[in-house]
Amino acid sequence: MTNRTTRSAAAVRTGLVAALAASVAIGAYDFVSTSQDGGTSASGSQTTGPGGGGTDPETGEAAPFTSADVGACLTWDIGADGEVTQFEQAPCEGEHRFEISARENLATYPSSEFGEDAPMPDLTRQAQLREELCHSPTLRYLDGRFDPVGRYSIAPILPSADAWENGDRTMLCGIQSTDADGVPQLTTGAAADQDQARVAEPGECLFVDGSRALRTVDCAEDHHLEATATVDLAPVFPEGTPSVADQDTHLAEVCTQAAIDYLDGEENLYQSTLQPYWTALEQASWIGGSHSVNCALTHANSNGGFSVLNGTATAGRDGFTIDGQPPAEQPPRDPLREPPVAPPNPGALPPTVPQV
Repeated sequence: MTNRTTRSAAAVRTGLVAALAASVAIGAYDFVSTSQDGGTSASGSQTTGPGGGGTDPETGEAAPFTSADVGACLTWDIGADGEVTQFEQAPCEGEHRFEISARENLATYPSSEFGEDAPMPDLTRQAQLREELCHSPTLRYLDGRFDPVGRYSIAPILPSADAWENGDRTMLCGIQSTDADGVPQLTTGAAADQDQARVAEPGECLFVDGSRALRTVDCAEDHHLEATATVDLAPVFPEGTPSVADQDTHLAEVCTQAAIDYLDGEENLYQSTLQPYWTALEQASWIGGSHSVNCALTHANSNGGFSVLNGTATAGRDGFTIDGQPPAEQPPRDPLREPPVAPPNPGALPPTVPQV
């Protein structure tokens, strides 16, 4: 693997960083909006949650859709049609979709906005409530350990439409990990104890769309990256945040070797014409709790952006294409590679990338 190849791979590295940041912002409220349109919500298709719902027989007041409080975790099932069922409290050490960081009663909001006959807040208002009522309490709950471009996002859960109609104004603030469509995914363990890095599993293929959102796709579909390894940098840099240059120095060798191992040999990597690629963590992410990065395979086009790949590189030269064409024929060579050199920081991507 030549120094030039290593540099060309790094020349598109910041595209993935931008894509990760964009993907975190996708539809934090989409799941709740689905509930408003379809009559269900993250609070479940049932009219009651764990320990609540309906009307309190003693007071006549609307009982909250759930009695779960700060520090509790919640989970639910999602059907093929998006319907939510089996909304219930779950142990945080087990699988769950949401960890509660704050509990708010919107009925006490200092206005009549959420009064008896008020409609549920729309997506724009939910986003505002997230910033007004959820953001600061969640940061306190996590002791400030939150990576804003990591795997977790801060989000609210509102009651079901029926519960809201009956007067329930409970809003739960919490942490969740969502896919590119904004659907909360199953996670394990309390968020404060997890590596918050947003990484792909080896063998997954990733597409960066025109809005720079990163999506995991089938490798038989168009994509820009194929993950080869996940690298935990915490043991490598135990004394604190490493510089990007230090990360590059370490990852140049690690990710080149990961590419060789992933493709079962250096000659296969050479013949693929793909380049080892890696991400680097900024200081805010490291302090926020992210310590892992991805190694991947990619191909830089003539504009310095991502080429479009189709198929998996593990299938060999005949098993994938680069911008619609098979990998270019490579001349015979001594398979011993030159030592990789940490590339310079390439700066921001051209605004046209990844449009190819």
